Amino acid sequence: MSDSSRDTAEGAGWGAAELGVYKRLMPHKVEKISWLNPKTLWAARNGVLASWFADPTGRTRSRWVAQRAAAGAPADKVIRRDDPDRFSFLVIGDTGEGDDSQYAVVPGLLKVGQDTRFAVLASDVIYPVGSADDYGPKFFRPYQDYQAPIYAIPGNHDWYEDLGAFMRVFCDDAPPLEPEAAPRPLSRAWVRSLLWHRPRKDDGQRLPEARRLRSAAAQRAVQPGPYWAIDAGPVRIVGIDTGLLGTIDAEQGAWLREVSQDPRPKILVTGQPLYVDGEHRPCAIEGGGTVDEIVRDPAHRYVAAIGGDIHNYQRYPVQVDGRTIQYVVSGGGGAFMHATHTIPRVDVANVTEKDFHCYPLRGDSLAFYSRLYGRRLRMRRFFTLTEAEAAAVVAERLGIPLTRAQEKTARITWRTRVVAGLLGAGRRPDRTARFRLPVRKIYTQLFSPSSETYSPPFFKSFLRLDVTPETVRLRCYAATGNRAQEVDPPVEDDIIIPLR
Repeated sequence: MSDSSRDTAEGAGWGAAELGVYKRLMPHKVEKISWLNPKTLWAARNGVLASWFADPTGRTRSRWVAQRAAAGAPADKVIRRDDPDRFSFLVIGDTGEGDDSQYAVVPGLLKVGQDTRFAVLASDVIYPVGSADDYGPKFFRPYQDYQAPIYAIPGNHDWYEDLGAFMRVFCDDAPPLEPEAAPRPLSRAWVRSLLWHRPRKDDGQRLPEARRLRSAAAQRAVQPGPYWAIDAGPVRIVGIDTGLLGTIDAEQGAWLREVSQDPRPKILVTGQPLYVDGEHRPCAIEGGGTVDEIVRDPAHRYVAAIGGDIHNYQRYPVQVDGRTIQYVVSGGGGAFMHATHTIPRVDVANVTEKDFHCYPLRGDSLAFYSRLYGRRLRMRRFFTLTEAEAAAVVAERLGIPLTRAQEKTARITWRTRVVAGLLGAGRRPDRTARFRLPVRKIYTQLFSPSSETYSPPFFKSFLRLDVTPETVRLRCYAATGNRAQEVDPPVEDDIIIPLR
C-alpha cells in the first residue's frame, strides 16, 4: 500500500514531478468556472432568492414526486437490487465542475471501484446551475468507463434550475413540470418569480449524444425521484434531498420516518452533512423534528450518515445510546477544495481531536492556501509556508500533536504565525468563540470558492464501502492529480463499522 498524507509529504502529493494521466480523459476544451465571476454568481442566485422570499423547493419537489408516481415509480421509492450479502459500492460527493479537479479523481476511482456493484453521487452532480447540456462533460464523459449503475441525490446547485436536468438524467427522462399558476401580484412569491433563474429554452439538445457514453445495460440506473432508498444485500441505503437551503419538506420527512422503520441496518446519504467543521447541523424537517433525530433513534439502526456539499473529507464517530454512528463529510469528488485548516479544535458530541479525521490534513490545507494566495497577491516570499511549517503552526494553534507520522517539527517564526492567522487557521475553542463564525463564513463564501487551481496536489477524495452481513468497511481514498496516487490510490481513513 502506498504512503498516505498521514505518512509522508510525498504521500500527500507534495514535490511529485510526474503528472497523472487524467488529462487524457478530459475534453479538448474545458470550461473553467470562476466562483467570483459576477455572471456565475448571478446564474446561481436562486439560493439567495429562496432565503429572502421563501423557499419553493418543497412544493416543486412534491410535484416531481407526484409526476414520477403517475409514471409508475414505486410508491415507497425503494430500489430493490439483487446484490449478494457481500458487495462493495462507491460514494462520490460534489463532482461536477468538469475540470482538472474532477477528472483527477477518475483514474483512481476506476481502479478502486472496478469490482463495485454501483456508485452514489452525494450532492451537486453539476456545477454551476445543473444545466442539462453540462451533463456530457461533467457526468457522462468522466464516468463512461465505470461499468456499473450510478445513483444520485441532488445538491443545491442541481436545484438552481428547479431540478429539471437532474430528473431527465436520473429519473427515466422525466418530462418538464407543467407551469404553476401565476402568484398573486406584489406577493413575495411574485417578486421571487420575477428574479428566478430558469433553464435556457434550448437546454438539453446535446443530452441524447452524451447519454451514449454510458449506454451499456450494466450502467443503467433508474431511480424513483430525487430521494430514494436502495435495498442492497444486508443493508438499506437511504438518500435524501436537502434542496436549496439544507432542509427537507414535510412529505419527504414522513417518507423518511416510514422507510427508516425497515429492520435492516442503514446508511444515510444526504446533500448536507449532519456534523461538519466541528459543528452539529441536524437538518430541520418542515413541520417539526430533524433528520438527525431519525438517524439517532436506535430502532432505525443507522450506522452511518454521509453528506456532501462541503468539499473535503471529515469523520465524526458519535456515541449514541451505547453505539457509534459514523458521521462523514464526503464532498471531495471534483470541485474546489474547502479549507480544513480553519476547523477549530474539535469538541462536539463528545468527539475530540483524537477521534476526528479529516482530509486534507489541516497542515496541508494551510500550505495549499499559503501557496495560492502568495502567488495571487504576488507575495510568495511572505505567504508561502512549507508543509512542515504549516503543520507545525497548526499543531501549535490547536494544541495537538503533529499529524504526519514522519513530520519533523519546523521552526515557528513570527511570519509563520502571522500567515496562519491571516489565512484563518483554527484555534482552541476557548480562543475562537468571538471570531469562529466570521472566519468560517469568509472561507466558505469567499476564499474557498476562489481556491481552484489546475496543478496538483488537488486533495480530492472518494469513498469505497465494503459490506458484509456483520460489518461495513469504509475507506477514504485520496486523489491528488499526481501519477503516484493514480497508480496506487492512498487510503486516508479506514474504519470498520459493525452492523450487529
